[in-house]
Formats: sequence, structure tokens, C-alpha cells
Amino acid sequence: MFVALMAHDKPGALEVRQENRPAHLNYLKSSDSVAQAGPLLDAEGTMIGSLIILDVPDMQTAQAWADKDPYGQAGLFQSVTLTHWNRVIG
Repeated sequence: MFVALMAHDKPGALEVRQENRPAHLNYLKSSDSVAQAGPLLDAEGTMIGSLIILDVPDMQTAQAWADKDPYGQAGLFQSVTLTHWNRVIG
């Protein structure tokens, strides 16, 4: 099943994002569960969150994946949602 992980950064947390970005990218690249991923951007092009599409067997696996994300462990996010997603195109 596909799960969309939508995370919004805490205000003023760009430094936390930048400090933890290498570990986060390594985590993404080392995972067989990531189908697509990329940052959310504001009008100026500054990273303000993340969208990650996970291909996992169930929501519990998606939650476990999210719990291990270095960004989440660093306290970057103001909110994180996990939503079952149905890919229609792509």
C-alpha cells in the first residue's frame, strides 16, 4: 500500500533541517520503502516540510518508518500526517 507522509516544519527550524539533512537523505536512500520524496517549499523556494510516498504493507510499518526518520528524531516537524494514498497516474 502507498502512504503519503506529509510533514510541516516548525516555524524558524530551517537550521535544524539543514543540520539533519545528510542523515535524512541517507535514511531515505537506504530504505526500500520510499517510492518518492522531496521537500515542500514556500513562495521563496525555502524548504518548509516534506512529502514522502512510502510503499509499505500497512500503516504500522509507515509509522515505524516515520519514527526513525532523522528529521523527526531531531524535532524538526510541527506536524506529521500519514494517509493511505491511491496512485492513479504514474
